[in-house]
Amino acid sequence: MPKELFGPDFPFLSKEEILTNSEILEVAQVFARLGIEKIRLTGGEPLLRKDLVELVAGLSSIESVSDISLTTNGTLLPRYAKALKKAGLRRINVSLDGLDDATFKRMNGGRGSVRSVLEGIDAAVEAGFKIKVNMVAKKGVNDSEILPMVRYFKERGISLRFIEYMDVGNTNQWKLDEVVPAEDILDTIEKEFEFEPVDASYRGEVANRYRYSDSPVEFGIIKSITKPFCRDCNRARLSADGKIYTCLFASSGHDIRSILRSKDRAQRLSEEISNIWGRRTDRYSEERADSNTDSDKVEMSYIGG
Repeated sequence: MPKELFGPDFPFLSKEEILTNSEILEVAQVFARLGIEKIRLTGGEPLLRKDLVELVAGLSSIESVSDISLTTNGTLLPRYAKALKKAGLRRINVSLDGLDDATFKRMNGGRGSVRSVLEGIDAAVEAGFKIKVNMVAKKGVNDSEILPMVRYFKERGISLRFIEYMDVGNTNQWKLDEVVPAEDILDTIEKEFEFEPVDASYRGEVANRYRYSDSPVEFGIIKSITKPFCRDCNRARLSADGKIYTCLFASSGHDIRSILRSKDRAQRLSEEISNIWGRRTDRYSEERADSNTDSDKVEMSYIGG
């Protein structure tokens, strides 16, 4: 969240505009009845939600949901990791774009420290979580951190996942020539490590996975720019204020908060979610190269990854 845009005078949502835990659970239960088996909590920073542990416990009680995961910057994990594990959280993804503090701050707007993120990762490992670390690679900014990150997390048995720098939202001033293509990332890693591709675990898996030849540890690359995967996308995103987005690059969402707070919500909610999903035609990443016009897109800090 760029501090020049989200400063102390920014008009943040009021408490009444944000979905309650019971409302989120109601939506999750509808999605579960429609076939969703995995739920990811993301942000912004989800650990800033004071009742997050209670929300995880509620989600884990939904019988058909087999996996609940969390994407976080990691700094609050020493405080919450054990409670989240007890509540039923299965996996954690931690965002970390480099081990050098100055580079790290260039990527995240100058906040926090590498040390605090690594302490969070250690706390999550101690609590028994399976961890993935996400690194967005931006040319000329943190591409020199690729090999140091590989060395560090391979040694610790933690999966590292590289993400091509994406044009999500409108505040990151994205330029195509700042993208480090997946093939360049692979070439960099290959200078020091041997590896082989790993078959996808399921259709729609967004990361291409690889395993080091001398280790069971894996790393992955999300090729969202150089090899879009719109046709296999099966993800819906629910914002904190009750909008459903069917694409990470969407310009607007579908309001369901008004339905949640209506008297006849039970039937209408399931019908509306089914209709939203059935009508979706999102193919932004596949159409990006052919588009001659720019369009406003929802910010990553608003709907997560």
